[in-house]
Amino acid sequence: MTGRLIETDADVAEGAAWLAQRDPALARALEVAGPLPLRRRPDGFAALLNAIIGQQVSVASANAIWARLEEGGLITPTAVTRAEEDGLRAAGLSRQKILYACALAEAGIDYDALRRAPDADVITTLTAVKGIGVWTAEIYAMFALGRADVFAPGDLALQEAARMIFDLPDRPKENALRQMAGDWSPWRAVAARLFFTYYRVAKGREGIT
Repeated sequence: MTGRLIETDADVAEGAAWLAQRDPALARALEVAGPLPLRRRPDGFAALLNAIIGQQVSVASANAIWARLEEGGLITPTAVTRAEEDGLRAAGLSRQKILYACALAEAGIDYDALRRAPDADVITTLTAVKGIGVWTAEIYAMFALGRADVFAPGDLALQEAARMIFDLPDRPKENALRQMAGDWSPWRAVAARLFFTYYRVAKGREGIT
């Protein structure tokens, strides 16, 4: 059982209303953030490969590398495997990213089955692949699979947003934020959308990019 899915703006609005009713701090944050984005993206191999490419590099660098991969048709498991190390290096991948891309291509993930798998099984399946950590798996579950009750407490933007929204003295660590997020079930993925949006708006007001 996959549980509730977020597939439309109406789903996001429903979750936001539930969160606002449950917690006054979240209601105030929603007033700042405004309507929350759907943030759905296609699932599958390319989505995970894109996430790997984006690890520990700037957005501009990740976009440039991804454009070269798309141009070379290197966004399928077969193409990545056939390109081998030289072809992937020519597209801009580091040695480590090449290892991760090849591991993903060889993992044989059943993406159709993953759409129907419970949240915990999604995370377990993805993190078994070299180069995919819990954060990447949780982001994939939220935004590619539309899972409504997944959160990514290891994300620094979510941690900082929690600090600001709840007026905490320090940014909560991953375990602490994961525990806090239990209060936002079954709409934890909408809470994540709220936190991401609030962070962007709040930092923009402070003149921080």
